[in-house]
Amino acid sequence: MATFTFKAVDLAGVPARGEVEAESKQSVTDQLRERGLIVLDINEQKTTMANVDLFERFKRIKAAELTVMTRQLATMVASGMSILRAFHVLEDQTENEKLKQILDTVRQDIEAGISMSDALEKHPDTFDELYIAMTRTGETAGMLEESLDRIADQMEKRDSLRRQIRAAMAYPLMIGGFAGVVLLALVAFLVPVFEDVFKDFDGKLPKITQISVAMSHAVTGQWYLLIAITAGVVFAFKRWKKSSWGRFQWDAIKLRFPAKIGDVIHKIALARWSRTFSGLVHSGVPLLQAIDITAKTAGNAHIERAMDDVKASVQRGGTIAQPLRESPHFPSMVAHMVGVGEETGNLDGMLAKVADFYEDEVAAVIKALTSILEPVMIMLVGGIVGFIVISMYLPLFQLYDNIR
Repeated sequence: MATFTFKAVDLAGVPARGEVEAESKQSVTDQLRERGLIVLDINEQKTTMANVDLFERFKRIKAAELTVMTRQLATMVASGMSILRAFHVLEDQTENEKLKQILDTVRQDIEAGISMSDALEKHPDTFDELYIAMTRTGETAGMLEESLDRIADQMEKRDSLRRQIRAAMAYPLMIGGFAGVVLLALVAFLVPVFEDVFKDFDGKLPKITQISVAMSHAVTGQWYLLIAITAGVVFAFKRWKKSSWGRFQWDAIKLRFPAKIGDVIHKIALARWSRTFSGLVHSGVPLLQAIDITAKTAGNAHIERAMDDVKASVQRGGTIAQPLRESPHFPSMVAHMVGVGEETGNLDGMLAKVADFYEDEVAAVIKALTSILEPVMIMLVGGIVGFIVISMYLPLFQLYDNIR
């Protein structure tokens, strides 16, 4: 069996292309004719090591690229364009090679008679459960373009929240990295120079100087141990965080971070939870399935556990609001608004308002935290430099006092 690439058109003139495994070109032609396609070109694909992308696994699809693709797909479907032709256009316009390959595979699956949601479900690393569930609901209800628009809206809101967080973290991370480089440079190059001078001292060095000298010895003489210990700690932390009990404990620790950071993390989780739940309910996804998907995408193990209680309540014929009132991780305002939404039949609208409220809260708190962190980080760098300089000059001052 060999792999052949083909180009063809259907009876309506819509182009089609893809890959087929067959014994010969004639066999490919027969298969395409059975599918109602007019063959334009067939080529046998040569498999060589040059065609193997060793870095394929490291390629990624940015959230912004997926959002733009979804918005374009919704626009083309709404204009009356067929799904297959829309995917052809997306393949031609997409610059990301990995996304282009996925779109090509999805299109081929759709051409083979598979539904769009089932074709997307074969790529869980790219299309999450929220994306697939809303697409499937749109296909079933005959409102695919509306579902795709809602998915794009959902992704844009999520991307906006993610960008705010990244923008807020950029400055502290940059200054923190700079502070680390400065500390290493001072300890590795400045302290050894002074250490040669300290060897002529008869007296005992001050404690602060002893700490700096010990740090210098560790960085210059035992750097391999520091790297090994750091790598071991990072590896152990990641393994612990991925475990079920470790994730639960880590999410609890994050919610208790000081300086309002824990409060921001909590509000981000609530905004993500309410936005996802609202989109699923509005799209007509069955309630129990919507609860399951929302729990998995909330990003916090405690909210996920609370959603298990919500699901149990709904299965018993109870309300969504009651378990939320009993959970310490949902403010009373959220529970009350969900209760009003259930009573009035406008649950998705109330959840959308909750999401808007917490997204605005997160933006305001992040802006305030950023303005506070800037002077704090500058003081941190100054403190590091001051510590090293004082620790080096303090013995000299003591020597001067002894000489006097």
